[in-house]
Amino acid sequence: MTAVSKVKDPAATAALVTPMLRSLPRADGEVGVKTELAGHSQTVELVNPLAENSWEETITMHRDATIFHSTAWARVLVDTYGHRPCYAQISLNGNLQALIPIMEVKSVLTRARGVCLPFSDYSAPLLFNSFASELLMQKLQQIARERRWSYFEIRSDSAIPGVAASEAYYGHFLDLKIGRDALISNFSSSAQRAVRKAERSGLSVRIRSDEDAMTTFYKLHVRTRRRHGVPPQPQSFFVNIQRHLIDAGHGFIVIVEGQKRPLAAAVFFKFGRHAIYKFGASDERLQELRANNLAMSEGIKNLANAGAEILHFGRTEKENEGLRRFKLGWGATEEEIRYARFEMGSGSWKAAHPAGSGLHKHVFRALPASLSRLAGAIIYPHLD
Repeated sequence: MTAVSKVKDPAATAALVTPMLRSLPRADGEVGVKTELAGHSQTVELVNPLAENSWEETITMHRDATIFHSTAWARVLVDTYGHRPCYAQISLNGNLQALIPIMEVKSVLTRARGVCLPFSDYSAPLLFNSFASELLMQKLQQIARERRWSYFEIRSDSAIPGVAASEAYYGHFLDLKIGRDALISNFSSSAQRAVRKAERSGLSVRIRSDEDAMTTFYKLHVRTRRRHGVPPQPQSFFVNIQRHLIDAGHGFIVIVEGQKRPLAAAVFFKFGRHAIYKFGASDERLQELRANNLAMSEGIKNLANAGAEILHFGRTEKENEGLRRFKLGWGATEEEIRYARFEMGSGSWKAAHPAGSGLHKHVFRALPASLSRLAGAIIYPHLD
């Protein structure tokens, strides 16, 4: 069963008329009910973050909580793609052990699966002690069986160490606590030259949070995605990001203009001590003016001034050496982001598989912008 308290709005209440999840078999411990396991009192509660204030209050107790763990991000995913939140809170002897944000992704073209979390570069369960991993695995498998998921995926293997990675990416993070001057001095010489060139070229840069700024970003985003050979995510995704994140003070948009038009834009999120560079886009026709570099530099300085402690640069595909160099140029530390996927059919972790041929990129590069946007609106609801 799902405990509901402090309902935020009537729409969220209506969404709970039908139980969010079927009750798990009582033999294994019904959801939301205390059970005795080896002399320990264990509680697992399924939480709908859209209807309960408790989720947002609880995640702030963990120093590693990011925007991806937040209720605001859950609203973006639900409102855009209709995914079902299956968030869980695990306690042992009254002490909180783990918080698991996970969405059920299901469409007419794909099998049901659990993803922690869709369209999130990294989103590990929040563990409150070092021995919660085993308990976490038991409960994830239990929920997956009950929901008849084909698999569940965790977008960081830090919560379950030692498992095979289904996918691996570069990750980069920047310590913002060292102060603005130290940050700038740690930029690589090439990054500093690029910023100076942008400034000498007369480019203007502004930090914005209005809807027009998001519209400007989206137009550049469509152009950039086409250049990379992938369709853009639907515009509704960015409308919901504006509504639930930017308008709520959880982020901002950097717009760089020159020659009477926008040349680059970057979208940053902030939650607690953590910030993330989530999206970047530009007009490649004037790439030599280095508008991208100016946007990133301004975003970093703004986050440092706002009190953020860590900036994450999202994930980077291993073969994208250019983007990797760009992120390292800001003095970032490199790490590996490993995804872990547990296949319910085989009862085992899925090993990494070779990347595709990339033939689809040639197709999407050839599409007009209007058809590319249409393709994105059709395809992304089936993806995660």
